[in-house]
Amino acid sequence: MLHSVKTYFEQQAFGVCEWWAKKLNVKTEQVRLSFIYLSFITAGVHLVAYLVMAFVLQHKERIKHPFRKRSTVWEL
Repeated sequence: MLHSVKTYFEQQAFGVCEWWAKKLNVKTEQVRLSFIYLSFITAGVHLVAYLVMAFVLQHKERIKHPFRKRSTVWEL
């Protein structure tokens, strides 16, 4: 039961912790724990930083190539 809940949340997450873990060459669990520990110290400020990082990761191709031609009118 606990394993299925953990798997569900890992699949639904934005992938920020996994991305940082790959960049820093550490385990993903260590990065997640650091975010949890930071929540006790910073009173939730890290949540804003996490959401900004998630937004950047989701839109990194648009940030890298902002004037790339779009294939359709409906593609933003």
